[in-house]
Amino acid sequence: MQGIKRFINQLRAKSPWLLHFDCGSCNGCDIEILACLTPVYDVERFGIIHVGNPFHADLLLTSGTVNHRNKKVLANLYSQMPSPKIVVAIGACGLSGGIFREAY
Repeated sequence: MQGIKRFINQLRAKSPWLLHFDCGSCNGCDIEILACLTPVYDVERFGIIHVGNPFHADLLLTSGTVNHRNKKVLANLYSQMPSPKIVVAIGACGLSGGIFREAY
């Protein structure tokens, strides 16, 4: 429990910068993620910044089902992120495989 509290306190020290990676989704979740980054919802007012470089990211946001074709790319992105790092899966496909679960 102390490790989790220490990790959360490290994250609170600065605003989270996120890197979004689409693993092969239907783009339903991607539309919602990108909508959060627009001026309508404006998550940047909370300090959350979308970056395109894994070297600057604190949080890896994935959408879609991870398949054989992109699992090496995803692992490479994760290895390039500085510690502490967090991975968040978004949507039914990212969490359980969704309708594409048995496709690959």
